Amino acid sequence: MPAIVHFEVQIDPARRDDAAGYLSETLAATRAWPGNLGIEALVDDADPCHILVVETWATTQDHDDYAAWRKTPEGKHRLGEVLAGTPSKQVYSATMPLDLQTSQD
Repeated sequence: MPAIVHFEVQIDPARRDDAAGYLSETLAATRAWPGNLGIEALVDDADPCHILVVETWATTQDHDDYAAWRKTPEGKHRLGEVLAGTPSKQVYSATMPLDLQTSQD
């Protein structure tokens, strides 16, 4: 199963106009990383400074390799310059089967 990554950031309201440029620059490298199958940035309707980046990876290992690269000098990015706080990240690589049939007792 592919890995789905949710990377959630809160943009500093004073830097909101700069955020798209910083996100585009950072996410271009993410998009180009081997194993990245797609990426999009979703803006919260209630708070335009709250962004959810949804990444799809071929495997969890592809994402782990990318995340390790981001911790190197070559992988460093400037996104932190426009953030209001520490981002959060969740990785989803397993599913829960859902039985859509209900029993009639």
